[in-house]
Amino acid sequence: MTDFGYGPTEATLGDRLMAAREAAGFSLEQLAERLELSSVTVEEWEADQSAPSDDGLGRIARLLDVSAGWLLDGEGAGLTSGADASTAAAEIQELRRILQDALQRLARLEGTLSDG
Repeated sequence: MTDFGYGPTEATLGDRLMAAREAAGFSLEQLAERLELSSVTVEEWEADQSAPSDDGLGRIARLLDVSAGWLLDGEGAGLTSGADASTAAAEIQELRRILQDALQRLARLEGTLSDG
């Protein structure tokens, strides 16, 4: 099991899905196309705004060569390369920080516009 450099309880389904997708060499759009879904759906899964159905989870796991259990809770067959997982995890954490900063800036600017 790969823990992305932080505890398995801290990694979410979205974190593991994104790491597995990137390790498999798929862009978000490519994975969505292979699953015959919209990229927005996959993006929402990776952001933990929604989750795939049980059938969908199985299809994703087979396509990304990980177990459905690993995607759900980090238990079972996950990413095989620790280096790839560590790199992906670090990038995920950095992107989450950037996104949080951007959301804060956006809220501040929207507040400025509504006050002005």
